[in-house]
Amino acid sequence: MNKVILIGRLARDPEMRTTASGTQVTRFTIAVQRPFTGTSGDRGADFINCVAWRRQAENIARYCTKGTQVAVDGRIQTGSYDGQDGTRRYTTDIIADNVTFLGSRNSNDANNFVPNESFGDPMPSYQDDYNTSEAPTANIGEDPFKDFGEEIALSDDDLPF
Repeated sequence: MNKVILIGRLARDPEMRTTASGTQVTRFTIAVQRPFTGTSGDRGADFINCVAWRRQAENIARYCTKGTQVAVDGRIQTGSYDGQDGTRRYTTDIIADNVTFLGSRNSNDANNFVPNESFGDPMPSYQDDYNTSEAPTANIGEDPFKDFGEEIALSDDDLPF
C-alpha cells in the first residue's frame, strides 16, 4: 500500500502549468514539522514536493499562497531523468489525491480562505432551497471515543503543526 497523509504549510507559492494535452498540473512544496526537537530546542522541518492535477491543481494555484496550511492525502511516486549536464537525476514527489485547505498564512487573509474546502471533491453549494431536514445530526452528549480505552493527555508540543 502506498499512502501518505501530510499536514504542513506551503513553502512557496504553487506553480501551475498546462500540459500539451491541456491538462493542468500544479507543483508545490509543503514544510512539515518534525515531531521532535533538536539539541537547540528547535523543531526541524522537511520540505516535501507535491504534485496535483486537473481541477485540484487549478484550485490550489488559485487559493493557496506561501504559508497556507494544507493537508495532503496521496501517494509517493519516484522517477528519474537525465539532467542538462548528462547526469542521472532522481525525484520523489507526493501525488496529491486530495488536498484540504486548513488555514491561511494570516487570519486577515479572509478573501482567499475557504475553511475546510476539500479540493478533491467540491463542497456542496448551500443555497436558499437547501433542505436542512436531510442534514445528518450528531448526538452531542455521547462520547464518540468511549470504546477506545483510557484518555490520553496531549499538549501543543505533541502536535506536528
